[in-house]
Amino acid sequence: MFPAALLTLLLVFSITGSPVKADNPPVSISLTSGLYFSNSTYNLLENDNARVKALRDSSMRRQNLVNVPSTNFYPNYGHSLAVGIGNPPTTYNLFLDSGSGNTWVRASKYVETGPSFCTGQPVGLAYVSGSFSGIEWLDYVTVGPGLTVILQSIGVADQVELLSRNADGIIGIGPVATTVGTLQDLRTEPIPTVTDSLFGQGTISENILGVFSQPYTSSSSQINGQITFGGTDPTKYNGNIEYAPTVSTGRSRMFWGVNSRITYGNKEILRSTDGIVDSGTTFISLASDAYQNYQLATGAKYDSATTLLTIPRKKYGTLLNLDFHIGEQIYTLTPNAQMWPRSLNTKINGKMGSIYLIFRDRGRPSGQGGSDFCLGYVFMQRFYVAYDVTNSRVGFATTAFTDATTN
Repeated sequence: MFPAALLTLLLVFSITGSPVKADNPPVSISLTSGLYFSNSTYNLLENDNARVKALRDSSMRRQNLVNVPSTNFYPNYGHSLAVGIGNPPTTYNLFLDSGSGNTWVRASKYVETGPSFCTGQPVGLAYVSGSFSGIEWLDYVTVGPGLTVILQSIGVADQVELLSRNADGIIGIGPVATTVGTLQDLRTEPIPTVTDSLFGQGTISENILGVFSQPYTSSSSQINGQITFGGTDPTKYNGNIEYAPTVSTGRSRMFWGVNSRITYGNKEILRSTDGIVDSGTTFISLASDAYQNYQLATGAKYDSATTLLTIPRKKYGTLLNLDFHIGEQIYTLTPNAQMWPRSLNTKINGKMGSIYLIFRDRGRPSGQGGSDFCLGYVFMQRFYVAYDVTNSRVGFATTAFTDATTN
């Protein structure tokens, strides 16, 4: 019998080497959106701030299995996906996270079936506030009809902190580089993501993910998003998807990082620099100088209760468009898109009817190591986003909700 570590390594090479060629159409799966809190309404803001700090300060490679600030953090506002694990499968509710590549479930929920194989390898990540750790298993993973991975590496976590009771784990759709260092005995080797495995085993024809979201204004979970494996869904966006290459240097290079210049009206608030697109972050965070430029331009005031910027309702009509210049295209957040949903104000310690703006201070000026912005879920619910692994690029397109006035 192969040693467990060798079996894992062979799986890595088999999937990341020469993928099986396939000619299968993309498959789209519904996503559930929701607010997920651990203890209090303020956790949404605290957790988002901690995740942003982790993304900003992440090192280029993980040095050990534990006590390393991870580049991902459990989301409080975002998507979840029903995933089957095992054969026959048991269905788990997993957070969708584009800031990490590991997939794992709680050990208390995990059901072992005939093909399930325990490698015995310790696996885990330490987070800024919380962690998961457990043992690696190889198992069948099914993310939708006809989308099954054979012997996918997953973590079965017996220690989990800060994950909402509404979720059984996380499915990571981030770049495979984010998994390096998470296996104790194979610290220099990546763990193939679920998407990599689907492509490597010939289940999908292209190593591309398309993610569709729409503004979320309810405090209850609801199906209002979609993920497409193996391509994109043209019925969910306008025109064509325009791609920009992912960055190859700086802190953003491990993630879905792109270059962007940001303007408010005709005023530049951030020169062209790198940042990331992250579904696990709720808000949009900006380098301190860009944040201050935006605050000055809008006349917004800092609100200590929510830690967000706020403007009087009578000043809403003076807000201008905020433009992100990515690649050759401009992606506009209208005044309404710059607002937190007023129906959810109490979830962030805000006042009913008040206007809060969806921007956070990254806590460091631009030009100090990169990753000068983070486009979180509130940005992604206004645009279709495509993650193209093969060609190392991220694509965007407008949707029917880009200019929606739901907030």
